[in-house]
Amino acid sequence: MFKRKSKLKRIFDDKLRSLMTETRDEWEQAKFIENHLDDYDQEVFIRRKITESRHFYLYKEAKVRNLGRD
Repeated sequence: MFKRKSKLKRIFDDKLRSLMTETRDEWEQAKFIENHLDDYDQEVFIRRKITESRHFYLYKEAKVRNLGRD
């Protein structure tokens, strides 16, 4: 019974790590696009803020789960 719980935790921790990597990449890409625009585009700014918020939400969740770099 306890093995199943630890297996599920490991599976979901791995998913969280992969989501954090994906959102960090999306955030970096959004920052790159925003920095290389000639004019101000509110949609690009909003998209960057959304991806930044997602990344930091996942980061906070990882901190709550004590998800360190293994």
